[in-house]
Amino acid sequence: MLWSVIKIVLFLCLVVAASFGAIFLLELEGGVRVVMAGQEFNLTPLMAVIALVVLVIAIWLLLKLASLLVAVVRFINGDETALSRYFDRNRQEKGYRALSEGLVALASGEGDVAMAKANRAEKYLRKPALTNLITAQAAEMSGNRRKAEEVYKRLLTNEKTRFVGVRGIMRQKLADGDTDTALKLAQTAFGLKPKHEEIQDTLLQLQAQTEDWKGARETLNAKLKSGNLPRDVHRRRDAVLALSEAKGILEEGSSIEAREASIEANRLSPDLVPAAVLAARGYLEQGNKRNAGRVIRKAWSAQPHPDLAAVFAEMESEETPEARIKRFGKLLKQHPENRETKLIEAELHLAAEDFPAARRALGDLAEVEPDARSLTIMAAIERGEGAPDSVVKGWLARALTAPRGPQWVCDNCQHIHAEWVPACENCQSFDTLSWHAPPATTLTSSTGLEMLPLIVGAIEDKYEEPEEVAEAEVVEDEAAMDEPEIVEAEIVDEERKEPTST
Repeated sequence: MLWSVIKIVLFLCLVVAASFGAIFLLELEGGVRVVMAGQEFNLTPLMAVIALVVLVIAIWLLLKLASLLVAVVRFINGDETALSRYFDRNRQEKGYRALSEGLVALASGEGDVAMAKANRAEKYLRKPALTNLITAQAAEMSGNRRKAEEVYKRLLTNEKTRFVGVRGIMRQKLADGDTDTALKLAQTAFGLKPKHEEIQDTLLQLQAQTEDWKGARETLNAKLKSGNLPRDVHRRRDAVLALSEAKGILEEGSSIEAREASIEANRLSPDLVPAAVLAARGYLEQGNKRNAGRVIRKAWSAQPHPDLAAVFAEMESEETPEARIKRFGKLLKQHPENRETKLIEAELHLAAEDFPAARRALGDLAEVEPDARSLTIMAAIERGEGAPDSVVKGWLARALTAPRGPQWVCDNCQHIHAEWVPACENCQSFDTLSWHAPPATTLTSSTGLEMLPLIVGAIEDKYEEPEEVAEAEVVEDEAAMDEPEIVEAEIVDEERKEPTST
């Protein structure tokens, strides 16, 4: 609509300009005198301009007639396509002009104009391989998805444009959420152009969503061979896929194949914590504690993690707490200042009921980096050292609303996961989970008071109390969880009377 108005305004401006020009020439004095072959012609300014225009048109017509004459001569001499080429030349010029205008309109975001220019170009050129591409993209831009799908289906009939048609329909199915059809189309597009990076990424993501780990590893190898993926990143992601494949095999009940797949995943990426855990447990099932310990120590050197400590504890499940502290000594020396090292060491001393050593191991984590785990450990230390119930409840109340500490968080969308998965459950990004504390805006509070890891088990209270008193405390704790404001007020009053010892 706007373009039509602009054209009308331009036409009116040209008419007005021509009128003023004619009036100016009529009022202009003098003229043009032409002498040729003894003849003299006197022309007014207006007649001179008209004669010049007629002369230019005559020259143009003569050139056209000359080119037509050349085409006729060639046709007489046996060139059967000379005349058709002559008449098609004008059509091609108009068609390519319309095609270029359509591309400009498409780049400018004018979908309707681009579709009109594409239809005009098709009328003159009769080359659907060119014009259908513009028509499909212009239809999508203008929101006419039905038209775009029709054009993409027409592209499927031509071998040269088949890939474009498959890719276009695949993107529409992805937008509709039809992942099953999109996966089949992605596989077809991958077969047509296996080195196309976008198709490789799309196919890999869809295969991960459908848990086709074997196919995903083949796609990943294709990315490596085509040069679209660095070798170190390939090893890491191949390890992620091998680990996912091992978990799938384990769920099906084939423990031997799962063990081999997990060991392969750990070999590809020793710092991948879930792979190290699964591989270590696989070695333990074989009775190979030496290799299990080696896997855990190598993964711990890259990043301390509670799951690694849990498996390391399972290696000697019948040992005494003192023996466990000694065995963990070499492991904990690798990263002595790491917060996970301090927490694990404190928990080990708690299991051995060495509460002063647990306090020393914990250090100032409960004050500097308070989270539910460190605060609960502090409550256990206070309880073990015989602190009043008000002090213990104060630490537990702080643990209720404290952050949960490091978790599996997606680096792309910051979504928190209860356990490691190969692809984010929220944004479907592949291999984006890392172990760290989530941002403050996504922190969640704990839902209970028992936050100690399973590697040390439950801490038994060495001070025996009557059952009625213990039940009363449980009821009181549950009521405190239901009424946090009242609990906080009581804690403040109690702390005024008796300061909390840290």
